[in-house]
Amino acid sequence: MQPWQQAGRAARAEHPACLALGEAPVLAEHVHAVGTGRRRILLDTGQGKPGYPDVLARAMAHAGCDEIQEIVLTHGHVDHIGGVAQVVERFGALRVSKLPWPAFDRACPHSIAPIADGSVVRTEGATLRAVHAPGHAPDHLCFVLEEERALFSGDNVLGVGTTVIPSDSGDLLDYMASLERLLALAPARIYPAHGPLIPDGVTKLRAYIDHRRERERQILAALDRSEAPIAEIVKRVYTDVPEVLHAAAAQSVASHLRKLEREGRARRLDERPPLEAVWSRT
Repeated sequence: MQPWQQAGRAARAEHPACLALGEAPVLAEHVHAVGTGRRRILLDTGQGKPGYPDVLARAMAHAGCDEIQEIVLTHGHVDHIGGVAQVVERFGALRVSKLPWPAFDRACPHSIAPIADGSVVRTEGATLRAVHAPGHAPDHLCFVLEEERALFSGDNVLGVGTTVIPSDSGDLLDYMASLERLLALAPARIYPAHGPLIPDGVTKLRAYIDHRRERERQILAALDRSEAPIAEIVKRVYTDVPEVLHAAAAQSVASHLRKLEREGRARRLDERPPLEAVWSRT
C-alpha cells in the first residue's frame, strides 16, 4: 500500500503504527495535510513511531507541499497527539491547536493554542471549521472542509468498522448526539482518521446511527427476558460472534447500558461497576 493518497484538498499520510480493537482488523492511522498551497495544515500527527517523519515528508512532496503551516488536533488520544514532538523536531516550531483537555494534553510536550466549536482555521485553498463532537473522547473536534462540504471525522466515524466508546472517558449518549449533529451537516465525503476515505458521508452516518439503535434494541430485548450481568447479555445478543471477541463486545454493551441508565431506561441492581453488575430494565 502506498504511504500517501491524494483526495481533493487533503493528502493522506498513512502511519506505520496500527490501532487494534480487540481481535478486530487493524486500521492504519491517517494524518492529513490540508490545503492546496506549499504550506498546509497538518490535521493530527499520529503517535510518533520511528521513521514516520520520512513517510509524512514523502506524502507532502507528492501533494506539492514542503512546509507545515500549523498542527491542528482532533482530540488528545495518543495516536493523534503523540507525534507532535516528532513533527516539530522535523519541521520546526509550529502552532499546535486543539480543544483543551488537561487529562489528555499532558501527552503533548508543546503548549496548546485553544480552539473550540465554531473555530475556523484557514490556509491556501482550505477553510476548516471545528465542530465539537464528544462521545469517543470529551475533547473531540471534527472539522468541516468548507470548500468541499467534506468532513474530517477523526475517530468519530471510521472507514472500516465502528467507533470504540472508551469506558474511562467515552459517553455513548453524547456520541449519538454527535452523530446526529454531523448528519445534519450532510457531508459529501468523510476523511476518517482510520480506514479508507468514505465517498458518501450521509449514507455512512445514517448507517452508524442505525447500527447503534439496532444494538440498543437487541440489548433491551435481552433484558426483557430477564435481568442479567453484561457477560450474559453478550451471549444473548452476540450469538454470531466468536467467544474470543466477547470481552470487546462487553465493553460495547457497557457503553449502551450506561447510556440507557442515564436515560432512565435501564438500571443496575447492585453497586458494582458496570461490567460486573446485574442489569434490568426500568
